[in-house]
Amino acid sequence: MKRQRKQHKLCKSQPGTKTLQEMSTGQTSDTTSSVETLNVLTRIRTGLQYRSMEMENPPASASELTSLPAMSWMLFAKDLYDGRFEQICILSDLERIKSEAEELRQLHAASTTESEYTLSAKTKKERFDGQSWDSLKTSPFYDVLREHKDVLPDEIPAELLQDKGIQHEIDLVPGTKYCVTRQ
Repeated sequence: MKRQRKQHKLCKSQPGTKTLQEMSTGQTSDTTSSVETLNVLTRIRTGLQYRSMEMENPPASASELTSLPAMSWMLFAKDLYDGRFEQICILSDLERIKSEAEELRQLHAASTTESEYTLSAKTKKERFDGQSWDSLKTSPFYDVLREHKDVLPDEIPAELLQDKGIQHEIDLVPGTKYCVTRQ
């Protein structure tokens, strides 16, 4: 029995898509399949990396994609755990991702500007100055606060205080080992 030799011809049909035509010698019909180059994000030991992957006959429309057979989550989890998957592709709509990213940028820009809920440094200083000893006389904690007034600052500190080297121990449950928190 004599084997037929196949010839492969690659021709570029549109950006990012190649058409593979296999022509068996002695046959008159062409078998055409679409091989599309996809950029995929893969997880490697050092993190994530983008690489190109060729996929034969990918779905060309949303209806083709949604008509693919579904796999149950239980079977998927079992096969994933058993290591039967070499690769998982998550398909996403680039235009939708770009528009959502722009919306997030706008939300972030709006949230970083001062809103009605954000107090300015001036307002915070005014509130702090308004909390004088006279204004606290009506507070039920006034006596305790006066007793420990050396701990409370007279002015808002410009920077964090230096570490005094104090360590605290808290027993979470009686009889357990101690927990040390260092600052």
